Amino acid sequence: MGNRLSKIYTRTGDKGTTGMGDGSRVEKDNLRVAAIGDTDELNSVIGMLICKCQEGELKEALITIQHDLFNIGGQLTMPECELISQARIDWLETVLDQFNENLPPLKEFILPGGGEAAAHCHLARTVCRRAERTLVSLSKEFEYSNFIRAYINRLSDLLFVFCRVLSREAGEGEIYWQSERIKN
Repeated sequence: MGNRLSKIYTRTGDKGTTGMGDGSRVEKDNLRVAAIGDTDELNSVIGMLICKCQEGELKEALITIQHDLFNIGGQLTMPECELISQARIDWLETVLDQFNENLPPLKEFILPGGGEAAAHCHLARTVCRRAERTLVSLSKEFEYSNFIRAYINRLSDLLFVFCRVLSREAGEGEIYWQSERIKN
């Protein structure tokens, strides 16, 4: 493969527009660009999380997810290319079930934290939820594959389970929300 990005700057976006993979140009504050940006930010936060994870299945799953997120960005810029399918959602569900299997049932809400890796994972989870909200807004004005939204929804669930796993690995335990701490 040749050099895909031989020149980093093009000056074509200086007036506030950006090019899509389908050849169209849109404003940089367009919801489609926002959805791609939120997905890219999620990928970056997951990259930070990977730096805090030990080698193993969880880390490998996160690396695979990074590739999927890049594909989601690609599919949003080129909607005619189907890069995310039901098979990717099925894979997420399998990984989710595998990691959730050994966790105790949850009886309370968990506060973000539980060690450095778990805290990074909570951040990834919240960025994932924002990406999902942006995708919902985008669906009202731009048609894209329903698999993308389902993938992101399932990913936020998986990231929550990963938070719990990472908290236990760190020996930090989970911090449960105590509603009675609210003083009126």
